[in-house]
Amino acid sequence: MDALENISVLEREIAFLGSGQFVANMATALTCGLLIAFFYRLTYRRQGRSAVFVNSLVALSMITTIVITVIGNNLARAFGLVGALSIIRFRMAVKDVKDIVFIFFALSVGMATGVDLLLTAVIGTVFIGIVVFVLSRRPGARPKRREFILRFSFTPPPEPGEQAPYQSTLEKHCKRRELVKAKPSRAGDTLALSYAVDLKHATGEGLVHELGQVAGISKAVLAKNGSKKRKKGKAK
Repeated sequence: MDALENISVLEREIAFLGSGQFVANMATALTCGLLIAFFYRLTYRRQGRSAVFVNSLVALSMITTIVITVIGNNLARAFGLVGALSIIRFRMAVKDVKDIVFIFFALSVGMATGVDLLLTAVIGTVFIGIVVFVLSRRPGARPKRREFILRFSFTPPPEPGEQAPYQSTLEKHCKRRELVKAKPSRAGDTLALSYAVDLKHATGEGLVHELGQVAGISKAVLAKNGSKKRKKGKAK
């Protein structure tokens, strides 16, 4: 009896794949996923955008399509999926609410293509993408872009305090700052740090000069994004 049921399931699966519906669903999910990734790149304004996250949005749309296709109208499979996902522990720190929005965006499109609502998926992707793009361009809808990149080398003192000695200088001269990169030297005693900063003043001469006076700081360089012109501090 079980063998006959297995043959029946296999026949239905072959008929489904032969109809071309599954291929159409996956192709639509891929297209919509690429559009979602395009709109994400178009509206992203923070430093350090992750290419892995952008590519994952495309894969997420297609994976959700397969999951919804497998579940179908089977309640047992749905509960089985919930149990399987409860085992997984997601430890990625989401830095921006918009990242969560785009994750749900990709999931929703995958669900639509998984239940054969291809036109709904395409129209929904384009419509939502345009809305998100327009909202991201509104005045005050996003924080002011950090225009400068500050790079310097820092050798921590033997007995580091609660706060790095250069933090007070950054607070004095910068409206906002964001650590973009921290790379230790081969010996491990020096850090090459890169900050994206918004300056309080038009020029960063005071910032670079004062950083050059901080113990452990060397090779302070302030460069405007997309510009080759740099302000250098005095190496200690």
